[in-house]
Amino acid sequence: MSDTELLVYRATAAGVAAAVSAARRGVQVTIVEPGHNVGGMVSGGLGYTDLGDARVLGGMAKEFAVGVAEYYDVPLGHYAGPEPHVAEWILTGWLERAGVVVVFGVSLVAVSTVEGKITSATGSDGTVYRAGVFVDASYEGDLLAMAGVSYRVGREDRALYGETYAGRREPAPGKHEFPPFLWPFDSNGQLSPFIHDAPTAEVGEGDGGVMAYGYRVCLSSEADRIPFERRDGYREEDWELGRRYFALLARQGIELEAGDVLGLVPNLPRGKCDGNSIGPFSLNLLDGSNWAYPDADPVERERITQRHRDYTQDFLYFVSFDQDVPQRVRDGMVKWGLPADEFTSTGGLPHQLYVREARRMLGEYVLTEHDLLPGPVAKYDAVAMGSYHIDIREVRRTWRWLHEHPDPIPSVYNEGYLSVAVRPYQIPYRSIVPRFAECSNLLVPVCISASHVAFSSVRMEVQYQMLGHAAGVAASLALAGDRAVQRVDIGELQTRLADDGQILATPQ
Repeated sequence: MSDTELLVYRATAAGVAAAVSAARRGVQVTIVEPGHNVGGMVSGGLGYTDLGDARVLGGMAKEFAVGVAEYYDVPLGHYAGPEPHVAEWILTGWLERAGVVVVFGVSLVAVSTVEGKITSATGSDGTVYRAGVFVDASYEGDLLAMAGVSYRVGREDRALYGETYAGRREPAPGKHEFPPFLWPFDSNGQLSPFIHDAPTAEVGEGDGGVMAYGYRVCLSSEADRIPFERRDGYREEDWELGRRYFALLARQGIELEAGDVLGLVPNLPRGKCDGNSIGPFSLNLLDGSNWAYPDADPVERERITQRHRDYTQDFLYFVSFDQDVPQRVRDGMVKWGLPADEFTSTGGLPHQLYVREARRMLGEYVLTEHDLLPGPVAKYDAVAMGSYHIDIREVRRTWRWLHEHPDPIPSVYNEGYLSVAVRPYQIPYRSIVPRFAECSNLLVPVCISASHVAFSSVRMEVQYQMLGHAAGVAASLALAGDRAVQRVDIGELQTRLADDGQILATPQ
């Protein structure tokens, strides 16, 4: 048995912010983390910080940015983010100075509730954790699900909230789309690997599809970099679609550089970069295998994670060494490798799979497209600001018939990508708390109550940190007043957040 005042599940950056902001107010805090690292994606490969409007950066998210600048002795914002090990060092320092207890290597396997209140959570090591308030800072929403809180996974139907951009989307030209007439079948008439074979929903219909997962690899151009290697289990036949893609571009006279297939801008200190997925053929695995991940059991999740890890290694090897990849791409790739001083326990690949979305809580208020577009709607209970554009990454790779004379031609396409600019908008406290009837002592700063469309803007780590900060302050108020999280005094919460530098409205 382990007793604490506040239990935070997962040491993501949001979880760290929640824990530290509460601990600084005298709350006894324990974090339970299944892995062995602190920071989630912030220390797990996503070094380049997607910010949006810098005017709304506040609270502990800004404190983190200041910590990065101080570490490198550069002006604030000079680097878009830190190296992964530096991010973990900063966040670990916060936890240590705040006196937060972190339990590594333990996942939660069960939650006990009484009359809509969590009383305890059981770890995979058999320890029962009791607390007055709980924070689910996981990317998956596991704690909220075990507590019986309602949630949704994937794309909703356009009719549900009346959102223009909801549901399955029409293929649209752009940098994330293949050119037409890319053949989808192998020599045996079977779909090529990495193509999703599920039936396609009608345009605007919800299909439960989630944005692509992948690894945001940290790469190095330094002399001691680790070269990309051929993995045991690499299959030449898996990459025929990639070969066809490059051949199709060559026939059209299109020449690619390495940076056209993988983000290779040196945007991190010391000759490193955050290798993002770029283009239709990228680090994003689009075969639909991640659709099952949010509700999968631990064994299935590990299988899906391993599939993404294998794909990442194989993709890096393929675009670096396969003779059918354009020479200019290969020449550019061999100048990079995995960093020798990052992720030493996981072979140079990040410890965190980039779970862009999983479960989304159905809380007191569901943030939707209408709260972001065409103009933000004022929220009386704002606890943080969002400002990143609606950024729905590809949801699946499939194929369709192109009706050309005299016979239709099958053609591969990626589906789901969308980018729409927004102005800064307020995120309400009601979106990080469950419905009162379902749970009265849980806060959820990551898998917040939002539609698929709205979540695609909220889902940036800077915003998670600010929401984690708000969750920690709210938890301290709920504990001090012995009240439900839904009954926290909003005015007092906003005052304390403002005192911490949190931005609650767009600066004029």
